[in-house]
Amino acid sequence: MKARTRIAIACQGGGSQTAFTAGALKALCEAEAEVREAFEVVSISGTSGGAVCAALLWYSYMKGEHPLWERLINFWHENTAHGWAEEAFNDWVINLIRMINSGMLPAFQISPSSPMMQMMMQFAGTIYRKDFLDFPTLLRKYIDFDEVASWGARASRPVLMVGASNVSSGKMVKFVSTHEPIRIEHILASCAVPTIFAPVRIGDDVFWDGLFSDNPPVEELVRPRSVGIDNIPEEIWLIKINPTARKLPPMELDDILDRRNQLEGNISLFHQLGYVETINDLILFGAFRPEFLAQLDIRSPIRIPKSFSADPDKPYHIPCIEMSAEIQAKLDYEGKLDRGARNIDYLIAEGERSALRFLKERAAILDAESPRRANA
Repeated sequence: MKARTRIAIACQGGGSQTAFTAGALKALCEAEAEVREAFEVVSISGTSGGAVCAALLWYSYMKGEHPLWERLINFWHENTAHGWAEEAFNDWVINLIRMINSGMLPAFQISPSSPMMQMMMQFAGTIYRKDFLDFPTLLRKYIDFDEVASWGARASRPVLMVGASNVSSGKMVKFVSTHEPIRIEHILASCAVPTIFAPVRIGDDVFWDGLFSDNPPVEELVRPRSVGIDNIPEEIWLIKINPTARKLPPMELDDILDRRNQLEGNISLFHQLGYVETINDLILFGAFRPEFLAQLDIRSPIRIPKSFSADPDKPYHIPCIEMSAEIQAKLDYEGKLDRGARNIDYLIAEGERSALRFLKERAAILDAESPRRANA
């Protein structure tokens, strides 16, 4: 029987827009029967909202649930505003932020740790669902972290990797299921956007959003010290939220903020893809001793997407799962905070369509390679 291709799935963060990731993962899971014949998921990584999606899918894998995507999608539906009161509150917050970011209202910024913010959240908690306002409560509802702790550090596939930023030391950190049990603090640290959430304390250190770190972790997915020699992927399937290019320069304040956030979210990703490209090129040039590659079970360059469409094509390039340019043009920075049902459902559906499009493109590459492999 032909060995299946080992794949890692890397999920970029982007707040509520990572509902797109949930839809993409759902489509990949629904196509699992046909995907499973050719591919095996050996690791899943994510940052911020991507970390939430990765953790929920990983937990379903570990529990052997079917369908694999059900827990993930149920989480996003519950994370959505329910009823007129929550929808009105969500719309009020989003529109208020849009008006401030566009310069129509003066900015009034307070720390998420301030007594005023804490008092506002407590008041809101008397009106709205706890699951709607208290993210840790919702996350615990869908992942039993006591159960995860009882498993200990696990080498079983897939490996889960979560990116975060250590505010105390300045180091970029990855929490990996092969090294330690994944805790709720790890997920919350990866999601801790500084202007929205208080930093998360783990031991003597505090952590912020992984946006400043690896969005999402890619480089560590190909390091044996992180995932184990047996889990080095042959392909990395990237689910990308932030667009790479933009047709027109941002002129308005809210557009500037949106583009700045996109660039910040992509810069670490491109650096990591560049690292893997360098490794791939060295393999193609024969710079590594064959016994070294055999020990790592690497027979050829690791397939990854290109960072920029204008870059020259290389034999190891594959597509990534990302929104169409038309969809991206309709989104803005404030949309990353929008938990309205219309926004979440729309993004989940778009994620499903994009993942199916990716699978077709990936299948076409395999079909084109089959004759070359048969003649090799």
